[in-house]
Amino acid sequence: MALYRYKAANPGGEVSEGEIDAIDEAHAIEQLQAAGNVPIRIRPAHTSLSILRRRRGVRAADVQVFTQELATLLGAGLPLDRSFQILIDLAEDPRLKHMTAAVLERVRGGAALSDALEAQTGSFSRFYVNMVRAGEMGGALEDVLGRLSDYLIRARELRDTVVSALIYPAVLLSVSVISVAVLMVFVVPNFTQLFEDSERALPMLTQVVVGSAEWLGNYWWALLLGLLAILLYLRQALERPAQRLRWDRRVLRMPLVGDLVRKIELARFSRSLGTLLGNGVPLLAALSIVRETLGNRALAEGMGGALEGLKQGQGMSEPLLSADLFPRLGLQMMKVGEETGRLEEMLLQVATIYDREVRTAVQRLLSLLEPLLIVTLGLIIALIIIAILIALVSVNELAF
Repeated sequence: MALYRYKAANPGGEVSEGEIDAIDEAHAIEQLQAAGNVPIRIRPAHTSLSILRRRRGVRAADVQVFTQELATLLGAGLPLDRSFQILIDLAEDPRLKHMTAAVLERVRGGAALSDALEAQTGSFSRFYVNMVRAGEMGGALEDVLGRLSDYLIRARELRDTVVSALIYPAVLLSVSVISVAVLMVFVVPNFTQLFEDSERALPMLTQVVVGSAEWLGNYWWALLLGLLAILLYLRQALERPAQRLRWDRRVLRMPLVGDLVRKIELARFSRSLGTLLGNGVPLLAALSIVRETLGNRALAEGMGGALEGLKQGQGMSEPLLSADLFPRLGLQMMKVGEETGRLEEMLLQVATIYDREVRTAVQRLLSLLEPLLIVTLGLIIALIIIAILIALVSVNELAF
């Protein structure tokens, strides 16, 4: 028996988290389903050692290609099992090939495609599975897969925009750290013997720089171990729901960063909800599903009011406006969509608008971050050089 951590939704749409003992993930899913719950995520419970390992699933890019190719094959009139056999032959990644073969085996065993996909824990999101299920019920599976492929492409483009924009600051920060380390480990120690031979008290700034260089040269390994320990602790802590919620609330309060996170999440929320509604998923079920796609748990928790409002027959936008979760322009557009009966169309427009807003916000943030990093690096290097020059001048004065 092994311990698994799960997240599941009950028939009323409420989401719960906990741990369950099972032989493997498939048996854990069966136990949750037998209790009337819908599994959203199941994974082995982490221990202090298992934090160093992460099970590798199918990549998001492979899922998008798989979806697009399956939609094309079904649209060409091929039966489902033949389409999967072709996808198995085309797959180059062993993980993708194994996953596709496992889905085909379940489909041939009589399972619905959505149930077969849901059994591949970690590969397909709840959003994806419910989209496929809606397509099966409506008899338009190839159309739904085509829309899913478009959705995955746009979602990846949004994610790539943010990641690509962060590459240059990351490189700049790395170069800054390496430059300072080289100065402190290799340059400053060359002057240490000269300062010691002078037998004169060094200026305070020089003492700080020389002492820091000596400590870094002797205990650099302790610094690396300390940073690794901090990263591991943060990773473990953020997997605890309560601490992750507190962290996400702090992120939303950060200047510039909080606004950027809200825009990213609104774009994701709007596109996901609009896509689900466009494929016939009821609003209450769609909102419950989309809530789980949000990366910021504080925003996901705040959407509880919208779910309760819908259960009581109220609209969705008013509780969201009251909670002040997302930018108000996007929420006002949703409200107009609700009032005019064009919510799906308005949600997709909001997603398009905030895709552009995210790109603009990222560029604005980088325009502030890049000069800040450059100036900080320049100041640190200048202080090191000034400390050495002051000490050299002091030594020369003593010689004369």
